[in-house]
Amino acid sequence: MDVIVRGVKAGLPLNDCIGIVSREAKDPVASEFRRIIEHQNLGMPLSDAVLKLNDSMPTAEANFFGIVIAIQQGAGGNLAEALSNLSGVLRDRKMMEAKIKAMSAEAKASGGIIGSLPVIVGILVYLTTPDYISILFTDPTGNLILAGAAVWMSMGIFVMKQMINFDF
Repeated sequence: MDVIVRGVKAGLPLNDCIGIVSREAKDPVASEFRRIIEHQNLGMPLSDAVLKLNDSMPTAEANFFGIVIAIQQGAGGNLAEALSNLSGVLRDRKMMEAKIKAMSAEAKASGGIIGSLPVIVGILVYLTTPDYISILFTDPTGNLILAGAAVWMSMGIFVMKQMINFDF
């Protein structure tokens, strides 16, 4: 995106900037931009060729890029500024995605510790004083308490997973 912005600011036509990206970038980006050039060489308008990018690369970034080019081709305006703004938005989205992953990893670790703590304490109590905890396994009321604890722990784990699961 930044290569195209710099090229347009330098006065190059958009087609030349897309050609530079198709030659200089690494795959899969280069092959997708080559496909845009091929579509355009076959007579397809640039806005339609760029919108087809989202068909082969169904990402929000490709969709945003196609929409910005299509709007600019139809309405006109400062392409360099529009693409520069898009580049900033995409960069901010990536930073937010990384931040969300870091925060959810911390919550997942906390959830794992909290979820395993009752089991670990139960094992330690059984190892130190087996008579004290064995009533949970031998008495019907103890079995009911263990079943209730398992249900509540499962519900707690489910709720924590739902709280940690972010869609971005």
